[in-house]
Amino acid sequence: MRAALSGLTTRGRSFLAAGIAAGACAYVLGQADLLRVGLLLAVLPLVCAVVLHRTRHRVAGSRGLTPHRVETGTEARVHLRMDNISRLPTGLLMLQDHVPYMLGPRPRFVLDRVEAGGRREVSYRVRSDLRGRFALGPLQLRLTDPFGMCELTRSFSAYDMLTVVPRTEPLPPVTLSGESAGYGEGHQRSLALAGDDDIIPRAYRHGDDLRRVHWRSTARYGELMVRREEQPQRARCTVLLDTRAIAYEGGGPDSAFEWAVSGAASVLVHMLERGYSVRLLTDTGSTVPGDGAEGFAGSGQNAADAAGLMMDTLAVVEHSDGAGLSRAHDVLRGGHEGLLVAFVGDLDEEQAALAARMRQRGGAAIAFLLDSGTWLTGGAVAGAVEDRLRRLREAGWTAVAVPPGTRLAPLWQQTAGTRNQAPAADTYGGWS
Repeated sequence: MRAALSGLTTRGRSFLAAGIAAGACAYVLGQADLLRVGLLLAVLPLVCAVVLHRTRHRVAGSRGLTPHRVETGTEARVHLRMDNISRLPTGLLMLQDHVPYMLGPRPRFVLDRVEAGGRREVSYRVRSDLRGRFALGPLQLRLTDPFGMCELTRSFSAYDMLTVVPRTEPLPPVTLSGESAGYGEGHQRSLALAGDDDIIPRAYRHGDDLRRVHWRSTARYGELMVRREEQPQRARCTVLLDTRAIAYEGGGPDSAFEWAVSGAASVLVHMLERGYSVRLLTDTGSTVPGDGAEGFAGSGQNAADAAGLMMDTLAVVEHSDGAGLSRAHDVLRGGHEGLLVAFVGDLDEEQAALAARMRQRGGAAIAFLLDSGTWLTGGAVAGAVEDRLRRLREAGWTAVAVPPGTRLAPLWQQTAGTRNQAPAADTYGGWS
């Protein structure tokens, strides 16, 4: 009875209260007809509540999310499906799905009577201007009786996760400095270090091409030897994202930090499309993906899976409590040559000197420097920023200051143009 009374609607409670009042008045006034009316008013909501609770409605609910990963400002569609798997038809059904307020208002639907074995499908859209991971659910179902006297609320336990990743910007294919060492293309030629083609001549095996016979080694070892061959090796690219809280001021979708996150995502996708082995590195020293060689997405790993993993990481990346770039410097120190693209915030003298030493010898390095003060005021680049740019360029970086609200594609094109300039220390871009 307690469960039945808890499900009474406002109408049901009003009928019950009116019935009790009519019964009390009938007792005081001695009116038998009024007593019958009061009993009818009081019993009707109770009967509806008991019948609704004892009716075995078996309803199955499911949710479909398409797609599961979207960019900021892009819509995703959610499909809800209700199946009546019982032998009895249902009454009026009210559906309500729980969604975070960042994705929009809470969707509600009213479904008419669902016949036995019937199905109803509805859908709604969600979008967010903020990146992150958002849980959709649980789905709530409300059953009501034909008179609207009582309703039951049941919740399904299934959740779905929507990942909102940073918006990416298509970048033009440019010729980057350092391509002479093989970093401008997705593959470069290198002597084989493992596999069928060993670094030293090996013994002849049945089926080997006789044109690969190394006659000098054959004469030396007294048996037929085959020579090593060249095989393709994927060029590497490291995208460094500075997430230090002290390096950025302000917040929101138009802040300098969000521009840096979106820029890192754009470069990651662009370099993967060009065939590079790519990794994401933050100032905390963590690399994504971490299962490849030295944290890179190896050649055997699907590029789409690697991009998805790094984009999921950027969807939830937040400010770090670190004060410097020393951990990232330790990861880069002693590493192999490759392209380095960095998105950094405010740098003091010490951090600017540390960042200048991150450039690998023989590898190209591009830095996009964001001054949070400039982004907050919308003014011109300060003199301190120009000094940081000069220091990076003297160390061989192609350093570019990012004005507020600037798109990445023109800046990316600008980094390629600096390669054709004179190789002076104070030349814009610092190519040498």
